[in-house]
Parts: sequence; C-alpha cells; structure tokens
Amino acid sequence: MARAGLSAERVTRAAAELADEVGFENVTVSALARRFGVKDASLYSHVKNVQDLRTRVAVLALAELADRAADALAGRAGKDALVAFASAYRAYAKEHPGRYTAARLRLDPETAAASAAGRHSEMMRAILRGYDLAEPDQTDAVRLLGSVFHGYVSLEEAGGFDHSRAARDVDASWHRTLDAVDALLRHWPPT
Repeated sequence: MARAGLSAERVTRAAAELADEVGFENVTVSALARRFGVKDASLYSHVKNVQDLRTRVAVLALAELADRAADALAGRAGKDALVAFASAYRAYAKEHPGRYTAARLRLDPETAAASAAGRHSEMMRAILRGYDLAEPDQTDAVRLLGSVFHGYVSLEEAGGFDHSRAARDVDASWHRTLDAVDALLRHWPPT
C-alpha cells in the first residue's frame, strides 16, 4: 500500500528538487527515501527503479523548459526570438542545474515521442522560418543551435570560463555569440 501523501508526481518533483541540489547523477531512490523519511521500498509503488525515477525527472524538465521557452518566444520573431529562446535555456540551466542535466538524458523512442522533446525542435524550427531556412538546411541549423546553446551553457555551468583572462564578461560573450549566430543564420551558406 502506498504511503499517505506520496504519489508519482510528488516523488518526481522531489527528485527534481534533489537533482538541483546535489546533481542529477546523485539522484537515487535511497537519497529520495531519506528526504521523505521512508524506506526505499515505500517509493517502489510510485517508481520502478532509479532509471524510471531519472526518466520521470527528465520528462518533467523537458516540459518545464519547453513551457519557459514558449513563453519567452511569444510575439517574437527573427533575432528577438532567437535571443529569447536561447536566454530561456540559459536561465533555466542556471536556476535548475540538475533538471537541465536531466533534460539531456537519452530517452527511449516511445518516451521521447510522448514528452515535450518535440516541442523544443518545433520552436527552433519556428525561429528558423524567420530566417527563411528550408530543409535540409533547417535540420542542420537546429543541430547548430542546440550545439551552441548547450555547449555554452554546459561550459559556463562547469566553470569552463572561470579561468580565462577575460577581456569581456561571460554575459557579454553570450550576447556576442548570439549576434554571431544571428549573422550566420541571415547569411546561411548555400549547399
């Protein structure tokens, strides 16, 4: 019988909070059980195992991030949309580092299809329509945007910019990076 007050949703949300506090890789059923003051077995009526728990956190993070990006994009086009979308990702990663890591978890095809993962790609494609990019260039550009945004955010979160002799602060470099991406998208090389 499930412990009163526990549900799959409450367990998932608590795991997401734990991920932000201690890192996604440290989210375990045991750590979560300690948080609730219950035995591990009490959680197994809500999650199958640690992989199921982490997958649930990933799905939650993808939905939260998609909602935030959609809100940021509302009413914007072109470079404004690009900057809003990218900045929503960066802000989410700073506020929720464990969840952001979770959003990168490789999901099985069925789970991925049922998650908000497709919304992320569709929003990027909507931004790219403002740059008049069609297939196959659009797919290449989606991959470029994901690589640039995730690469910058990951390096920043890992402290990769902390030791550089900075002629410019990290925020200024972020904006210059987005300026460069905008210029590239406006002058996409022909195939």
